[in-house]
Amino acid sequence: MAAFEFVALDARGRRQKGVREADSRRQARQTLRDEGLTPLSVDQTVDRQAGGGFSWLATRRLTLLELALFTRQLATLIAAGLPVEEALNTVAKQTEKRSARAMIVTVRGRVREGHALAAAFGEFPATFPDLYRSTIAAGEQSGHLAAVLENLADYVEGRFQSRRSVEMALLYPALLLGFALLIVGALLIYVVPDITRVFEDTGEALPFLTRAMIAASEFLREWLWLIAIAAALAVLGVKRLLAQPRARLGWDRRKLGMPLIGRIARGGATARYASTLSILTSSGVPLVDAMRIAGEVVANHWLKARLEGAVTRVSEGASLSAALESAGHFPPMFLHMVASGESSGELDAMLRKVADYQQEELARVVTTLVRLFEPLMMLFMGVVVIIIVLAIMLPILTMNQLVA
Repeated sequence: MAAFEFVALDARGRRQKGVREADSRRQARQTLRDEGLTPLSVDQTVDRQAGGGFSWLATRRLTLLELALFTRQLATLIAAGLPVEEALNTVAKQTEKRSARAMIVTVRGRVREGHALAAAFGEFPATFPDLYRSTIAAGEQSGHLAAVLENLADYVEGRFQSRRSVEMALLYPALLLGFALLIVGALLIYVVPDITRVFEDTGEALPFLTRAMIAASEFLREWLWLIAIAAALAVLGVKRLLAQPRARLGWDRRKLGMPLIGRIARGGATARYASTLSILTSSGVPLVDAMRIAGEVVANHWLKARLEGAVTRVSEGASLSAALESAGHFPPMFLHMVASGESSGELDAMLRKVADYQQEELARVVTTLVRLFEPLMMLFMGVVVIIIVLAIMLPILTMNQLVA
């Protein structure tokens, strides 16, 4: 059965929107009429195209919070003994977002047709990536789907919490920087010209600092639009350049070697890779397949290419720690804990520990940078204000001396 999104009128003439399951559009219309609704439009949520593509719904994504909530609800219902199809139906009924509900109904329809849950999630690869689907498939094959879903829910919730912590830490500095630039720009464009016009009318030679401030003010007033356009073009140009595989690979390689940026990039990549590898191996996914999937979640293309070589080495019989060490850029702590986990037979537990450690270390680095950024911004604002005040006061002091 397929899912159909509809717009209909009820007996009072009010518009109703929702999702219904049916074998065809005609059956969906008849179902709505049986419910006392007058259908205005009935569209299938997912239509396969000639090239095997998907409609607009397949390209829409659940947010990380929505995915975490969906996974937790599904895990709870299946652990309570509900069949997969009934659990999906229950989650769909309590989902308020229309596109999300249509997506879940479509997945439920595929399950009712006999498809595996992982294959049904494959209808929406943008929302359910390879990591998600492979973990679900391992749970279905092992017969421990509820436990695997619980682990997966913990993983998704952990990723959401980590991302939200970083975003909240960076929010205040970003706002502070934005307000600082706006205030300085407003002073130079609107306030400074009115004050300095008095000095220019006197005909006296102005100090260098005052003349520099006046020049900066005139430049911003005349060319601010050009600066904005140039900045926008520069951002677009950098994005297009980094979209090129060779340029992105080169930049990612240089980024790993930078003093502070490289530490953050390596820490984030290590935490994500270790966490993903842990959830996959603990769910029963073979190590080589788990490494291949975990490598896809690494954002740095250079490190991702090195990890592909590590997958080949493990498939040829090398240990995981030796393969990852040959890839380079991983912290020694991570490599030692992986080696310890392999020797003790507790690789999953060690991967979870090192993922948590790397995530905490990354959070500490980001928090330290944020705390350093705040006084630096205050210092920057103070220096700018002092320069503006001096540029205004120096001509006044000069004129007072001439009068005296």
